[in-house]
Amino acid sequence: MTVVPIEPEGWPRPKGYASAVSASGNTIFISGQIGWDPLTQRFASDDFATQVRQALANIVAVLHAAGAQPEHVTRLTWFVTDRAMYLSSRRAIGVAYRELFGRHYPAMSVVVVKQLLEFDAKVEIEATAVI
Repeated sequence: MTVVPIEPEGWPRPKGYASAVSASGNTIFISGQIGWDPLTQRFASDDFATQVRQALANIVAVLHAAGAQPEHVTRLTWFVTDRAMYLSSRRAIGVAYRELFGRHYPAMSVVVVKQLLEFDAKVEIEATAVI
């Protein structure tokens, strides 16, 4: 299975995501993962970038459980509680993302929300993958 980024003719390639992707195969829908240890259900840190790294690591663990890899991800939807914190953390987020996902950039959206269900959560990320 191959995930192919799609960009309309003449559009510049976006940095850090694709406008669309094409894929075929078995679809895996990953529920929103937050930045806590799923075994203890505790946050190791209140730091935004640290919670992003953990949420992404949780997605990778679920991908592996489903027989998939990060390069099979076709879509990520990020829900963040603080736009300014997200923007000021982009460099650290990018480092964590590349360490866990490599240089694979699926279609992505970021949505700013008032709060998440878990009181101390600063980010929740949903994923869709195709294998």
